[in-house]
Amino acid sequence: MRRKTTLDLQRMKAGNEKIAMITAYDATMARLVDTAGVDMVLVGDSVGMVVQGMPDTLGVTLEDMIYHGRCVARGLQQAHLTVDMPFMSYQVSPEQALESAGRLVKEGHAQSVKLEGGERSAAAIAKIVEAGIPVVGHIGLTPQSVHTLGGWRVQGRSDAQAEQLMSDALSVQAAGAFALVLEMVPAELAAEVTAALEIPTIGIGAGVDCSGQVLVCNDLLGFDMAFSPKFLKRYAELQDPMVAAIQAYVAEVREGAFPGEEHSFHRKSAARKVTRLY
Repeated sequence: MRRKTTLDLQRMKAGNEKIAMITAYDATMARLVDTAGVDMVLVGDSVGMVVQGMPDTLGVTLEDMIYHGRCVARGLQQAHLTVDMPFMSYQVSPEQALESAGRLVKEGHAQSVKLEGGERSAAAIAKIVEAGIPVVGHIGLTPQSVHTLGGWRVQGRSDAQAEQLMSDALSVQAAGAFALVLEMVPAELAAEVTAALEIPTIGIGAGVDCSGQVLVCNDLLGFDMAFSPKFLKRYAELQDPMVAAIQAYVAEVREGAFPGEEHSFHRKSAARKVTRLY
């Protein structure tokens, strides 16, 4: 079994075959989503919020992404692995962007890297692609710009915003990106962008007409029932069953019911040796 490549994913776009992408952060979850047949796994800088408990993604470091990239890579056999470039790992210069992307591939075992921004990130994308590293773009709601955007808001609703978003999409494609994430943009606009591009689009809160979709594993499995944005569909609600299972464990430990005989080990009886002295 081999891992999917950028060419495989582009062929899926050409053949109108939808791309299923999931964000994961560790080897166990990577093994599970890979077994389930996802096409792409993203190690997102959302790890800062989902795993590290931060209020946004801005505090995530390149070392964080390298670490989690390595973890996820160990759990994959078929899905393509892309890893986010965190805040301030590519904005300073194209040269900085290339160095950071190189570390994500070399140390984090990424097959491709993802970075936010349209026209403003085109030079960085081109520099990375020129070095032979595939790039996924990301426009619309770009979480690393949350303060500029005024929060977690849908992008591209006005005519001017829609025109800029289309320009950003075309710039990302022209710079050499092989795919583009569209986050929280009107479905009609996402459909127009998808039709205008040769590269696949991956939507999150961007309607059904994108070339594929992405959700965070913890979200679609219902690990946190308090998190319920409009774009999220839960395919399971595991928070309560998980808490119940842990409560049952705690109760059995306190009652002395766990571990039972079937969970315990014992010494083998040593056969006594009799030594004759005559």
